Amino acid sequence: MSAGWLESFFTAVGLQKLAYHWQALLFATLACNFTVGFSRIISPILFPKSYKQLSDRKRLSWDIHVVSLVHSVAITALSIPLLFDETLQKDKVFGYDEYAGNVYAIACGYFLWDSLVSLYYVRDFGVGFVVHGSVCFGVYLFAYRPFLNYYGAAFLMFELSTPFLNLHWFMDKVGATGSWLQIINVSVLPVLDRVPLFLQVIYGGANVVLNTLNVLWFFKMLNAVSRRIPKKNGQAKSPKANIKDTISSGESWENINGKKID
Repeated sequence: MSAGWLESFFTAVGLQKLAYHWQALLFATLACNFTVGFSRIISPILFPKSYKQLSDRKRLSWDIHVVSLVHSVAITALSIPLLFDETLQKDKVFGYDEYAGNVYAIACGYFLWDSLVSLYYVRDFGVGFVVHGSVCFGVYLFAYRPFLNYYGAAFLMFELSTPFLNLHWFMDKVGATGSWLQIINVSVLPVLDRVPLFLQVIYGGANVVLNTLNVLWFFKMLNAVSRRIPKKNGQAKSPKANIKDTISSGESWENINGKKID
């Protein structure tokens, strides 16, 4: 498959710069699956008691949290230089940089993997995570028009919250519930006439959908955390009782943040 053919194809679908980054995107998707396999090997060694006593579904959730944790740490670290990229600063709406393309390829690869896993296990994780992963994948895919390469990095900074949420989830599973560790668009307007209507609709709609999901999950997260804080009488629900109660009410931590909250 020649490079010329690929360039023609990606140009035809309006993603010109993807011709130079599709390999990285595919590699990132496969790397996520590899990380799941790695988690299944290393987790029983590092946490023999906690991991082995989990049900198959909760082991899957554990492995997915590992992928989410690795991705969130990596993507935020890689995105920081983009905030100071002179090429992107000169044209914050339509600017393009090869490094930015590689960073967004990693993000797209993760969100593609996330969408496929969420769809396959939709009965376990719910439709919300399918929508979240798919919308994120679509939004960052359009960075290869190119479009909003500068601001994409700023939105990836939301991933800074994910490691803390994942660590909170892991502490529940290793018996550390209630511990101190656990408690502890202006630039676009001047060039709006140059932005296709479908991109305005996609990005506007995506912001509404993603922020609605984040608000919903945020309040559910607060509700879950509040149940883990000791009451005035000094007693709090035990981890087992809490898990049993929350599962019966349909509000377990897995259902609240599923694999992660972005």
